[in-house]
Amino acid sequence: MNRRDAADLAGTVGLGAWVAFGVLTMVVIGQDGAQLWSDDGFLAWSLGHRPDVAGARARGVTDTGSGAVPYILAVLAGMVAGRTVRRRMGAAALGLACLGAGQALRYGVMEAVQRPRPARADWAASAGGWAFPSGHTTTAALTAGLLIVAVSLRAPHSATPLRVVIGCWGVLVGLSRVYLGVHWFTHAIGGWLFATGWLGVCLYAMTRWLPASFVSGPPHAPDNPSEDHASQDPGRRGRSRPA
Repeated sequence: MNRRDAADLAGTVGLGAWVAFGVLTMVVIGQDGAQLWSDDGFLAWSLGHRPDVAGARARGVTDTGSGAVPYILAVLAGMVAGRTVRRRMGAAALGLACLGAGQALRYGVMEAVQRPRPARADWAASAGGWAFPSGHTTTAALTAGLLIVAVSLRAPHSATPLRVVIGCWGVLVGLSRVYLGVHWFTHAIGGWLFATGWLGVCLYAMTRWLPASFVSGPPHAPDNPSEDHASQDPGRRGRSRPA
C-alpha cells in the first residue's frame, strides 16, 4: 500500500469513527444521563458473575490502561517503528504527542457531556470524574493502535498473532471497566470510537506530511558498489586491460 492509499484509509476510518462517536454522543446527551440500550443488562450480568478472583484479575487488566503503562508502550511503539536512533526518538515523540493530545481532547469531551457513572455501590474498582467516553478504554485503545501500526510497519506479513494479542488487550481494558461496574457499556463503546477517530486523524497527518524516509529509513547501499557499477556496464565485459 502506497502512502496516499494509507493516508486515505486512515482518514476514511477516522472520519467514520468520528461520525459514529458524534451520533452516540448526541444520543447520550439527549438521554440526560439515563442508561442506554443494554447498559443495565451488562451491569446486571457483571454483578452476578464477579467472584473475588475474577474481580482481582479484572483490576489487574484495567490498571494497564492508565498511569505510566500506556505512555511506556507508546514510546516502545516508536522504538519499534523507527529504523535508526534518530527516527526512533522522533517516532516515540509523535506517539506520545498523539496519546497526550488525545487525552486532553477526551477530557474536554467528558466535561462537556458530563455523563455520570453507575451507582457507587456497584463499583469494584476506584474511579473518578465524568464517565463518557471511558478514559481507560480510550487510552488503551489508542495505545494498542499505535503498537499495531508500529508492528505492521516492521513486520507487515508475519506479525498477525502479535497484532491480535495487542488488539485483544485494548478491548479487554474497556470491558474490564464495565465488568468492574465503574462504566456503562456505552462508555466503553464511546472510548473505542473516540480512540479510532483520533488515531485516524494522527495517522492521516503523519502519512501525508512526514517524509517517506522517516520510518522506512534510507535505502540500503549495495554491499560492493564497484561490482554493482561494473554489472551496469555490460560493454566492459570481456575487455582486456591495456598494456
